[in-house]
Amino acid sequence: MAGDPRATPRFDLPEPDAATRPYWDAAATGTLLIRRCGACGAAHHYPREFCPRCWSDDVTWERASGLATLYTWSVVHRNDLPPFGDRVPYTAAVVDLAEGPRMMTEVVGCEEGALRIGMPLEVTFREAAEGVAVAVFRPAAD
Repeated sequence: MAGDPRATPRFDLPEPDAATRPYWDAAATGTLLIRRCGACGAAHHYPREFCPRCWSDDVTWERASGLATLYTWSVVHRNDLPPFGDRVPYTAAVVDLAEGPRMMTEVVGCEEGALRIGMPLEVTFREAAEGVAVAVFRPAAD
């Protein structure tokens, strides 16, 4: 219930603003977006209004392929922030998107013992709340 001071706070929901709204709207439809710089050509994630490489504001949205490789991970066994405590254990990860940027995320659908640096992953989306989806990654289909 919005505005209810007794409601349990959620620490997994984004706070979209004008700069990130297209990203979250696309995620809600199952599409992963990244930003690409028109000046230097670099892709970046998380969404920003400028290029973190050359500082140009000539950046546009681009649909990402959804493919990535696992860079590193950590299995979280305890998290007291709602609603993460209900999900433990979960795999927090950093992935290298096929387009170049690194992204913090979660790996789903894979046992801890099967995780390997460089393993191919593909994006999927977890509904966090009505109309809000978060990009997570699972092992890529063969």
